[in-house]
Parts: sequence; structure tokens; C-alpha cells
Amino acid sequence: MYYDPIKDRLGAFFGAHPVRQKVFYALLHTLFLRSWYVRRELRALTRSLPVSMPLDVLDAGTGFGQYAYYIAREIPNSRVLAVDIKPDYLEHAGRFISRTPLKGRLEFEEQDLTVLDLDRRFDLIVSVDVMEHIEDDRRVFRNFARVLKTGGHVIINTPSDQGGSDAGADAETGFIDEHVRPGYSMDELHAKLREAGLVPVRARYTYGTYGSAAWRLLIKRPMQLLALTRAAYLLLPFYYAAALPLGMILHAIDVRSENETGTGLIVVARK
Repeated sequence: MYYDPIKDRLGAFFGAHPVRQKVFYALLHTLFLRSWYVRRELRALTRSLPVSMPLDVLDAGTGFGQYAYYIAREIPNSRVLAVDIKPDYLEHAGRFISRTPLKGRLEFEEQDLTVLDLDRRFDLIVSVDVMEHIEDDRRVFRNFARVLKTGGHVIINTPSDQGGSDAGADAETGFIDEHVRPGYSMDELHAKLREAGLVPVRARYTYGTYGSAAWRLLIKRPMQLLALTRAAYLLLPFYYAAALPLGMILHAIDVRSENETGTGLIVVARK
């Protein structure tokens, strides 16, 4: 199964109107456990900063722009540059932001992370579920180190090698077939970050037993239905009305658990 075309259709639908886009962002933050972990790390990193301190942030591989929007909204003195290689995603997100009070602090720009042609330097880089799509990950990590200020941090969220990509041999047997690698081991990701000059300071497995169950309930099964028939769009509100309460409980348990292993990884590193 090819996951990205379904994402593209959803993004185009919700991106057609500002109210829809806000609803879309709220759904993404609610349904995807990775967002729970990323937002927690963002809060932990910024909690000790002076309120008046400006924070230059790079959202590397912004996708729909939900993390860039969250950072600009929740961190008043942040200046966010959100980059991606997909111009349609950038267009939808940029059009939405242009109609909000955040338009002066949040920019969108088309960039290839293996090149990252930027003169700016950043206090924080956020890269959420991006590295599994890029073959030359070492070059990307070197570019992150290059544009990161000394003492700055990078948050990397990515599938682990414990089944995080949920990929099969082909589009029929696999769920996600756009990934170039099955995921990272903790040791591999740490080694590649250190090689680039980034020192891991905190790391943990995500999507443990409870989070993986929530993924199947809230994301995998609905996406499989959407891949079968577009009529599923009409059924999903009823499905989520029943499934969402259980999914939220599973998310909360996973976030509060010390997962010995899991299908996701989140690493915070410092330059």
C-alpha cells in the first residue's frame, strides 16, 4: 500500500480552507502519538528559556506544517523557517499561515535537506518522520550540524528498526512503501549523529506495546479502509467516535511508560 497518496488527498482537502486546516492540525496532533512525544520534548527544551529570548527554529521536512505552526503559536519569541521538497504542501501551509497573526514569524521555503542551502543559523532543528525517506542521511545530519548554532539542539523523530516502517515486500503486502530504510537502531542513530558533530543527550523508544496498538487502531486500519474505497471517508467519523477514547488511553499509557523497545525513536542531540 502506498501511504503518501492518501496523505496528499487529505492534505489537499483540509488545506482548501483555513478552518479545515486548523481542524487538520488538531487531528494530526491528537491521532499521531509521535506528536505527543515531539511536543513534550519541545516543552522540555524551551521551559527553561527566558520568555524574551528569541528562538530561531528550523522545521526540517515540515510536511503539512503542523509542527511549525505549533512552535510559532506556543513559543511567542520564536522565528520559524519550515522547509520541504514538496511545493504543494508548502503552498497549502503558507496560504493558511498568511491569514494568521503568525505570518511575520513563520516562513515556508522549498529546500532539499541533502543540500540545505541556507545562510541562517538556528537554535533548534525539528525533524519529524523525515530521515526514513532520505538515503543519504549522513549528509543531512552534517547539514543540520552546519546550520545549528553552538549549544543548539536537534530533535529527531523516526521509525525504529523494530518494525517502525511497517513495510512489506511490495505495495500490496506492506503498509508503508515510501521508506528507504526499515528504521534505525538506537546505536545506529546515535553513531550517525555523533559522526556529524551532534551529541545525543536524551533518547527513548516510542510506540511500545500500547502505542503500537494505538497506531493500528487510529491510523493503520483507517488508512487501509481509505485505500480500499473513498466511501470510507463517510464512515470514518463514526469509526473514530468509537475508537478515539481507547486510542487516547493507549497514547497516554505509552507516553508515561519506559518502553524497553518500540517501533519509534525520538532523540534529542546538542551541538
